[in-house]
Amino acid sequence: MAKNEQVIRADDTVTFINVFDVEPSKQQELVNLLNEGADKVIRHRPGFISVSILASKDGSRVVNYAQWRSAEDIKATREDPAAQDYGKRSAELARATPHVYSVASVHR
Repeated sequence: MAKNEQVIRADDTVTFINVFDVEPSKQQELVNLLNEGADKVIRHRPGFISVSILASKDGSRVVNYAQWRSAEDIKATREDPAAQDYGKRSAELARATPHVYSVASVHR
């Protein structure tokens, strides 16, 4: 596996996916903000496993894909004031649609 390659886990982990609709002119700014939040706050939270930030080729969407040990870890992180600050800042750049998922299957 390559150094930066992540494997989607299909075990009892919990997946948080936040899809952002963004103006193409603001896509990179949003990606930078999400990367900063992941580096400074999210990856240090209890239960964190991984986060991947995806940018659509047409510039209209950004996807934040994160895996956690439990739904409670996601809830606690979303209630953390530092994480909330990044949420507010990202809401100023794009419209977000966050949901919690379980991985139904992975094909390799």
